[in-house]
Amino acid sequence: MTKTTQRFREFAMPDVGEGLAEAEILKWYVRVGDAVVDGQPVCEVETAKAAVELPIPFTGVVSELRHPEGSTVDVGAVIILVDTAPAATAPGADAPAADAPAPARQPVLVGYGVAPSGTARRRPQAERPQDGRRPAGGAPAGTARPERPRAKPPVRKLAKDLGIDLRTVPPTGVHGTVSREDVRAAAEAAVTAAATAVTTAVEAAPAAPAARAQAVPVAPGDRRVPVTGARLAAARAAVASAFTAPHVTEFATVDVTRTVKLADRMRRDPELAGLRVTPLLLVVRALLTAVRRHPEINAAWDEERQEIVHRRAVNLGLVLGSPDGQVVPNVKDAQARTLPELAGALEELAEAAREGRTDPADLLGGTVTVSDLGAFGVDTGTPILSPGESAVLAVGAIRLRPRVHKGAVVPRQVVTLALSFDHRLVDGELGSRVLADVAAVLEHPKRLITWG
Repeated sequence: MTKTTQRFREFAMPDVGEGLAEAEILKWYVRVGDAVVDGQPVCEVETAKAAVELPIPFTGVVSELRHPEGSTVDVGAVIILVDTAPAATAPGADAPAADAPAPARQPVLVGYGVAPSGTARRRPQAERPQDGRRPAGGAPAGTARPERPRAKPPVRKLAKDLGIDLRTVPPTGVHGTVSREDVRAAAEAAVTAAATAVTTAVEAAPAAPAARAQAVPVAPGDRRVPVTGARLAAARAAVASAFTAPHVTEFATVDVTRTVKLADRMRRDPELAGLRVTPLLLVVRALLTAVRRHPEINAAWDEERQEIVHRRAVNLGLVLGSPDGQVVPNVKDAQARTLPELAGALEELAEAAREGRTDPADLLGGTVTVSDLGAFGVDTGTPILSPGESAVLAVGAIRLRPRVHKGAVVPRQVVTLALSFDHRLVDGELGSRVLADVAAVLEHPKRLITWG
């Protein structure tokens, strides 16, 4: 689609034949001042269905690029202006007549060049020079713009959801296209990279001679086991967290008899049939209630900008064991889920971890975490924060212990809670209020209704 304005000719976004009204300019192959020839691709555009190259249907010099890379342009809108008689601007040159007839327009076949005209056509990628130079009319060596990765729109959305920059993902698809598998592999690598990046400053700091790491001698009967994968990532994350976030841990011993009874009643509820309803589920709900009442605890420390980032969503993590070691997947937007939805999401995470198929996306973006020490018969502990998170709640074993209830010492179901938090984000008062709210809900679970 072209128009003629004296010697300058306009090339508009063509109808790519897919019934779509717009396309995104992925990359310009030319710049202002570049010479172009009939049939030479000048840009790459992407619709919701495919990415194609647009060839120019006339010869001249680029006078103007109307839209930058990354912009969405309607079909029919002018994208490039070409001077088809650039010699007219040279000293002593005769200006062409304003009413001179325009060259015959060649039909544009999007993605396939133009109709045969004997003019040059852009060479395939494999035929282009490998010495950094571009063909005639291109930008000089060393000034080429960075390539925008090829990927279908659904793959771009997946990368955006996982927080992955497509420019960093090695493509393995056809014609250098980034696939879903490539994005997921990059997300998995990011889990390990996130842990190692936080430890860089700690590892680079000079250590006293006595504190330097030394090789461990091996005695007869000892054996060495290489640490890789999730176990190595967890180890690095623990070191990074311990040496970068100032931990504070507070404890509370709580009578959870009413919570245990409520969980027993809920297991017999037909609406919850098939779901795993345990006191731990109600602990998770109690923590979410406390975070809703004190949203300042759902935050992150931005070391580069020296700022606190208050999170909107509560991505609640759960410490789980897997064949490769401990993992901490999280339920996204846990605060917005109903109790049955939360129970189902937690069970899915636990099942995936047991089978060693945790989705890398589930390991990213956690804000607060729950660690079930009681599953191992442990009464309490001092949990370490996952890098980037603000708080972690450890839940000990629920045991029958003597408690004063209604004026008498009787056996009651009791649990010890331990809340660790990043003291840069959470001061003692805020941490105490959150832990006290969790304890209050577990002691009197009807507060889930009155506070929820």
